[in-house]
Amino acid sequence: MHRYFIYLSYDGTAYHGWQIQPNGDSVQERLMQALSTVLRSEIEVVGAGRTDAGVHASLMVAHFDTTELLDTTFFIDKLNRLLPRDIAVNSLRLVKSNAHARFDAVSRTYKYYITTIKSPFNRLYCCRLFQTPDFTKMNEAARVLLDYSDFTSFSKLHTDVKTNNCKVTCAQWEQLEDATWVFTISADRFLRNMVRAIVGTLLEVGRGKLTVEGFKQIVEQKDRCLAGTSVPGNALFLMDIVYPEDLFLD
Repeated sequence: MHRYFIYLSYDGTAYHGWQIQPNGDSVQERLMQALSTVLRSEIEVVGAGRTDAGVHASLMVAHFDTTELLDTTFFIDKLNRLLPRDIAVNSLRLVKSNAHARFDAVSRTYKYYITTIKSPFNRLYCCRLFQTPDFTKMNEAARVLLDYSDFTSFSKLHTDVKTNNCKVTCAQWEQLEDATWVFTISADRFLRNMVRAIVGTLLEVGRGKLTVEGFKQIVEQKDRCLAGTSVPGNALFLMDIVYPEDLFLD
C-alpha cells in the first residue's frame, strides 16, 4: 500500500466547507469521488484540517492510500479533468506509510482580506468595511497573540478537541493597495472559527471599541462570549501547510 499527500486549491464559495456534510456539497466529497473514479475503488481522504463554509484554500493537503504506484503527472491531469472548475489538484507526493496530513503538519498559515471600497470583482474574496480602522492599533493587539497559548476565547463552543492550546508564530496586518489590507496568521494548529473570531475582535480594537489592554484581557479570560463577532468566511484563505521533510519519499 502506498500513501500520497495530495496538494490542492479551491474556491470555497459553493461548498459547505472541506469536510463531508450530510446535507451539503463539500470539497472532501468531490475529491473522494474523483479519486475513486480514477483508481476504480473506494478511496478515503484525510485532510490537514477543515475549512468552514465559504472559506477558500490556496493550498490544502490531504492524504490517501492506494495499491498503485502512481504516475503523478498523468494522475493529476486525470483528476483535474474530473473535478469541478473551482477545485484544482496541484501536486502529489509519495510519503511514508504512517505520514498523516493532519497530525504531522508543523505549521499552517491563513490570510484574511479586507477592503474599504466597493468592487464588483473582489466582493467574493474580501470583507468590505465602510470605515477604515486603525491598523496600527490592530497590529499592536495582534502581537499580543504571540505571548499566549490558550485561545479558548476565539474557539467555536462545544467542539471535540482535547486542548485549545496553539503556538502562534505570526500575526500581522499589511496594506496591499490603497484600500486593501491582509491579516496573516501562522500557528502550529488552529481551533474551529479561531481566525475569524480573532479578526472580528481585532476590528473592535481598530474601531476604538476595545483597547489593546482590553484585547489582552479577552485572551486571558478564556471566554468566547467576551470576544468580537466572527467576520464572514468568504475573505479567509488557507495559504500554506508545512511538514517535516523526512516524511517524503520522492
